[in-house]
Amino acid sequence: MLEATGLSKTFATAVPKAGKLREIRTLFSRERKLVTAVKSLDLSVAEGEFVGFIGPNGAGKSTTIKMLCGILHPSAGEVRIGGLSPQRDRRRVARDIGVVFGQRSQLFWDLPLKDSFDILAAIFRLGAAEKRRQLSKLEEVLQLREFWDTPVRRLSLGQRMRGDLAAALLHDPALLVLDEPTIGMDATAKRQIRDHLKLLNAEFGKTVLLTTHDMDDIETLCERVMVISRGELLYDGGLERLRARIGLPTTVRVTYARETKLTPGMRIGGGLSDAAGEVAVTDVQGREAAVSCNREHIGVMEVLRLLSEWGDIVDIRVEEPEFEDIVSRIY
Repeated sequence: MLEATGLSKTFATAVPKAGKLREIRTLFSRERKLVTAVKSLDLSVAEGEFVGFIGPNGAGKSTTIKMLCGILHPSAGEVRIGGLSPQRDRRRVARDIGVVFGQRSQLFWDLPLKDSFDILAAIFRLGAAEKRRQLSKLEEVLQLREFWDTPVRRLSLGQRMRGDLAAALLHDPALLVLDEPTIGMDATAKRQIRDHLKLLNAEFGKTVLLTTHDMDDIETLCERVMVISRGELLYDGGLERLRARIGLPTTVRVTYARETKLTPGMRIGGGLSDAAGEVAVTDVQGREAAVSCNREHIGVMEVLRLLSEWGDIVDIRVEEPEFEDIVSRIY
């Protein structure tokens, strides 16, 4: 569905001047320096995938997204959407892409929501029957009728995002590109948008590329994640493999039938020749104990076997590392 090879983007920026009136001198300066925003990026997204594309501010995410969508031309490399170049075949590729920028709406601010779809249908040259058919399908997922006649400026963030999703999907594109779709939303609105995106991917078969700083979005929605920093792709794969690669500990919490003799700081299992397979006791409160372990070296069932030697276990809970901690470790 989407493929980029050797994708690079370099910008020429003015060299700042020093001393008095430096801002004015910089404005009229002809001296420029080259800044590389994206470096020889290779990536691909298969049909039907839901992929997270994450990185710190200034990593090159937005520049990459704009090149993938045809808004920017790459300095080097090539992009293919369904086998076509978004730079050379703009009109044909535009039919296959729906784009949502969380901080920029394509809806018409002072008009009722329904009027925005009339205008967008005309832009994409959709007939009346096709527009009705598409809106009927989207209504099943996004529930737009409850604010159908409301001016866009009076919509909540969650409602406006549902409207923007519908606008991006009105022409029935195969690929949906989302840039920070849940930014600024409260927890309830975020949960609703995530549910809608899951349905669009699962029921409508939309391929989705998502950029976000909200790690809950990634954990909830994405089967695969790409991590970019300083314009380079650092990781491309599943969430579990990323957790294993970073090596952050898993926490196992158990409740015993009676008060345990475990104490914080104890280490069980492993041995002198296999310290990586040790289980470290991190907290004990009466009958409850918490231990940490590296699941690359010891499985949860083995951890429970070791813990069962210290009493009868009546309850367990396994807590994986926070995904935000994992990503911050990469950066």
